[in-house]
Amino acid sequence: QVQLVESGGGLVQAGGSLRLSCAGSGRTFSSHHMGWFRQAPGKEREFVAAITWSGSSAFYGDSVKGRFTISRDNAKNTVYLQMDSLKPEDTAVYYCAAGTRSWPPYRPDYAYWGQGTQVTVSS
Repeated sequence: QVQLVESGGGLVQAGGSLRLSCAGSGRTFSSHHMGWFRQAPGKEREFVAAITWSGSSAFYGDSVKGRFTISRDNAKNTVYLQMDSLKPEDTAVYYCAAGTRSWPPYRPDYAYWGQGTQVTVSS
């Protein structure tokens, strides 16, 4: 069992930056591939980024490529999402997920989910 808690969301102006954190508990955290998804009101959950259990490979959605960076620190059981050059269309609730059941890890088919953190980008 893995519990996930996101933090770091908030209100930021367009062009600004935020760093989201996802703290995990459970002995198997470091063995899981991890992902970030987001969901805006009235829209489907969208893939943002994913990282393999070792951190050796990362994947990004087309809309965030070149602006967002995913990383992890297994010693701290934490995954990060650095978000730069934010745009109003990045406004959404951001969810951390662990343990993808499909590959590549673009689908929201993960075993464990956090409660989400709100990111709002003003124009």
